[in-house]
Amino acid sequence: MAPKSREWMRKVSVIAATITSLACGTNYIYSAWGPQFASKLNLSSTQSNLIGVSGNLGMYASGIPIGLLVDAKGPRPGVYLGCAMLGIGYFALYSAYNDGPGVTGMPWLCLSGFLTGAGGCAAFSASIKTSALNWPTHRGTATAFPLSAFGLSAFFFSSISTVAFPDNTSSFLLMLAIGTFGMTFISSFFLRVIPHPSIYSAVSSGEYRGDPRSNRLHRSKSGDSKRGAVHDTPEPGMHHAAPNNLYPLSRNDSEDAKTHLSVPETPDTEADETSSLMSKSSVSGAGDLEENGERYDSTAHDPHHLDIRGMALIPKIEFWELFILLGLLTGIGLMTINNIGNDAQALWSYYDKNITPGWIQRRQLIHVSIISVLSFTGRLLSGIGSDLIVKKLHMSRYWCLFISSAVFCAAQLCGARIEDPNQLIYVSGTTGLAYGFLFGCYPSIVAETFGVHGLSQNWGCMTLSPVVSGYIFNLIYGKIYDDHSTITPDGRRDCPDGLGCYRSAYWVTFAASVVGVIISLWSIRYHHVIKLKQDREELEAESREA
Repeated sequence: MAPKSREWMRKVSVIAATITSLACGTNYIYSAWGPQFASKLNLSSTQSNLIGVSGNLGMYASGIPIGLLVDAKGPRPGVYLGCAMLGIGYFALYSAYNDGPGVTGMPWLCLSGFLTGAGGCAAFSASIKTSALNWPTHRGTATAFPLSAFGLSAFFFSSISTVAFPDNTSSFLLMLAIGTFGMTFISSFFLRVIPHPSIYSAVSSGEYRGDPRSNRLHRSKSGDSKRGAVHDTPEPGMHHAAPNNLYPLSRNDSEDAKTHLSVPETPDTEADETSSLMSKSSVSGAGDLEENGERYDSTAHDPHHLDIRGMALIPKIEFWELFILLGLLTGIGLMTINNIGNDAQALWSYYDKNITPGWIQRRQLIHVSIISVLSFTGRLLSGIGSDLIVKKLHMSRYWCLFISSAVFCAAQLCGARIEDPNQLIYVSGTTGLAYGFLFGCYPSIVAETFGVHGLSQNWGCMTLSPVVSGYIFNLIYGKIYDDHSTITPDGRRDCPDGLGCYRSAYWVTFAASVVGVIISLWSIRYHHVIKLKQDREELEAESREA
């Protein structure tokens, strides 16, 4: 295939991945239809939050099994699974809304919400893997587009609803069912991993059976503390032709490097759709060997050669700091994302007694759109900006997490103090920006810390943390809101207290966001100290060799 054709197909694939992601972030539009859905079915705020939390549970708890599927089978099965679950989940919610109160039980409503979240997770994981494999040397920028589109999803669908189905929740849910299914299904035909030519290929290990060292893994001293255990058999999800000696060689094996690596006759050693999130051309590049056959020490800590996954994550401090921080900040964001509609309803009902439900719903859509647009902006800035921070400023990506934590603090203060509904945009705006900044850089941090080979699985492990925090914070909000609500004669719930309906919930999340700031600052300091120690060890090793 000609290089220009490959590049054109990669660009088409990125566009398809972006469109797929645009259909996957619909969980964040829950506030646009959730309050009306709860009102029609006579659900309490706690029950409404359970449906929203079920969607979040599907999005985050299914990360590990879906990551294993995408790593092992490639992106397309993930897209097909995702489009089916999205269509079924939203159509079930549409049917329940039309059936009215008392017909559909809470377990089925929660299951339907779960399917919408799990479907979004499956299709989104496939789009991220495709972009990462197609652009291995520009991974941060390439994945920034689907990541950003994921954040823009709520704005996209709420804008269509405002124009085509104003004040019509039933048509809105039907549009979500048809739209999410159609966008992911059609994009799947263009979502392809385009092969990359390899600079080096490894001679089959069978030709070196006489050398007992040919299948033995060696690691340089400076990398011992960072790499998890790896085996000499092909890992699940990797191309089966991947050789055993693509990992860093020690200087004792430098003479063998000349014989184990050779220039291929044709540059067609390619990654396929079941390759890991690191192409072979990136693992063995032209700059890997000096003229005398020795490995540069600069690759000793290269995340391309790390492979820490599964149970190997448990004893790592880095895993727990990232796990806890993601859980805290995501749970804080999800509370506002799922309940900004309730915020708007409580403030406007208190502010103006003559406001109609249709007018309040339009304001809810505006806040959902604000969260979505600012999330898109934050993801794009964080994804591309984190690459610039590392490459140009030589600083840690963890500074993006500190910015996200600080903005979350500001958002919680706004939520706890703003009584004028006209100023509620400060709550939705800061929440969207902080949430986008968080997710725009987190996958890159996970890849750098634990390696890119198991990124889908490791990211799945990370996304288990918001399951707990999101559930807790949303239930706290629902319980506080219900305690201030009264039941009207027609069975509907109404809260007449304005800001008092939910203010205490924001003080809880403010305390959590302060903890997030502390953890992010500690992480920056911790990784700075580790880097200084590694640099010192490398200098000492070079001085001894000299």
